[in-house]
Amino acid sequence: MRYTLFVIFIGFAISLTAQTTKVLFVGNSLTYTNNLPSLVEEEAKSRGVKVKTLTIAFPNYAIIDHWNDGEVQKYIKSEKYDFVVIQQGPSSQSEGRRMLIEDGSLFQKLCDQSGSKLVYFMVWPSQTYYHTFEGVIKNHRDAAKQNGAILCPVGEAWKVYFESTDDYSLYGTDGFHPSPKGSRLAAEVIVDTLFKNE
Repeated sequence: MRYTLFVIFIGFAISLTAQTTKVLFVGNSLTYTNNLPSLVEEEAKSRGVKVKTLTIAFPNYAIIDHWNDGEVQKYIKSEKYDFVVIQQGPSSQSEGRRMLIEDGSLFQKLCDQSGSKLVYFMVWPSQTYYHTFEGVIKNHRDAAKQNGAILCPVGEAWKVYFESTDDYSLYGTDGFHPSPKGSRLAAEVIVDTLFKNE
């Protein structure tokens, strides 16, 4: 009897370690610059978590553009993703806020139907519009709360870093897209958020 229980326990442990978390990234150049999804896979692996990502990202796309294309719906319906991570631009102004909340609700309903968890990837403003940072943070926080979604507060982590170091090297040469260092920090925050109980 003890032997049987032991075998069952070992089999259970093996199945847990073999599990792979599937993550769908939906965004624009802030997601595909430096191949952020692959950095998320690497960061998760370093913590003993297996992650497989798929990315749908195009230049200058808002989340409603992805929705209107109709491809993202096919992916979410055809395969069970544990997390669907949506990323828009800074969205500090009223129109951007509306898009985060209202357009995000479309993804939330679809995720509810497919058993996925919706995740907002909070970004950051360009250096030129640094003064809008608080608006970026607030609008992402409100959108996640209103849609019952998970929030990956990458933008907040960037702001904390800037204010504590006076070092803006998280930005790339154009003052908006992330440097490799900025994308690595983003990956750390995303993994911290999605797997905080691992």
